[in-house]
Amino acid sequence: MRARAADEPHRPASQLELLFDLTFVVSVASLTAQLAHGVAENHAAESILPFLQVFFAIWWAWMNFTWFASAFDTDDAFYRLLTMVQMGGVLLLGAGVPAAFNDGDYLAVTLGYIVMRIGLIANWLRAAVEEPASRRTALRYAAGFAVLQLGWLLRLVLQQTGLLPEQLQLVAFVMLAALELTVPRWAERTGHTSWHPYHIADRFGLFAIILLGESVLAASNGVAAALKSGGVSASLIAISAASLVLLFALWWMYFLQPAGETLSTNRDKLYLWGYWHFVIFAALAALGAGLEVAITLPLTGPQLHAEAFIVGYSVAIPTAVFMALLWAIHAPLTVRRVIRPSVILPAAVTVLALPAGVSAFGVVGVVGGIAVVCALVVVVTVMQAGQKREAS
Repeated sequence: MRARAADEPHRPASQLELLFDLTFVVSVASLTAQLAHGVAENHAAESILPFLQVFFAIWWAWMNFTWFASAFDTDDAFYRLLTMVQMGGVLLLGAGVPAAFNDGDYLAVTLGYIVMRIGLIANWLRAAVEEPASRRTALRYAAGFAVLQLGWLLRLVLQQTGLLPEQLQLVAFVMLAALELTVPRWAERTGHTSWHPYHIADRFGLFAIILLGESVLAASNGVAAALKSGGVSASLIAISAASLVLLFALWWMYFLQPAGETLSTNRDKLYLWGYWHFVIFAALAALGAGLEVAITLPLTGPQLHAEAFIVGYSVAIPTAVFMALLWAIHAPLTVRRVIRPSVILPAAVTVLALPAGVSAFGVVGVVGGIAVVCALVVVVTVMQAGQKREAS
């Protein structure tokens, strides 16, 4: 296992990485379904914390695998087998999502996360043995993650035995999650791993597509439920079309700013860019749940205004957060900004204001309005980029 060149040409995601991502499709789908159920049952507030905790485990394990693969992917038999171990951990985690949401039981989620980390730690130890130049860094990664797995295991044991009070469970999670985030910064002090900027950008883009795909699945589930209960209607057609336009606009928006070029000239700011993607990715996952409920709501009989208001915001808040942070993570990294704050920030504010009119326009009107605003952001940004190219 030798470090790969950071300037290696034509470095896309490998077939193994694409296979690895498929296991996350299952976990995120289960997570999105549980959040949608919470919103539909008017328990959105109670569902946010378990959603964010489980999504952190999914995102952080995926990110660490991607980080390692960008620098040390040898694609030999041993590397493939350790990747399979991590895939098994993802599937175990996904199987435990319903219990985590419904019963506060994080047994399967925690064990699945630990299995993923065992595969990653083994890879770092192998890099330490076979790549002398990266030995100290690799050992720090392995040691840091290994110690923290003991912390997660201790938290699980205390939870299962009732020795950890409920009010301290979230505190323990936040502390361990914060320590997880510090491991890369601590490990990289001994030398930078040779991650590839264009490969990282490609991998993050693929994960964004996976999350948008989960929104497509959630919307499809909503259409199926609506058809079963009420059949085809003008409302169903309108909100389905609006959902498709919204997802397509967000996809287009994400890829407007070339991330590979940005990262290649700002290698020291990868942490800022990568860590904030937790919120961007979580917003995309939450959007799927909001769309699923929004599609079924107009066809399930009379609804309280408060419920429709919450459903409107379950679509508006993730969309606005995605838009604002998409600009924010690129703003410090490049002077050639494709996404302009004068366009995207007022659009995000407008999106947040739209659910206030749910009593007049209904959920269909709110989702349609959000889709129109996002589509206009894409149109205006593309036109501005074209005018800038012509001027230069």
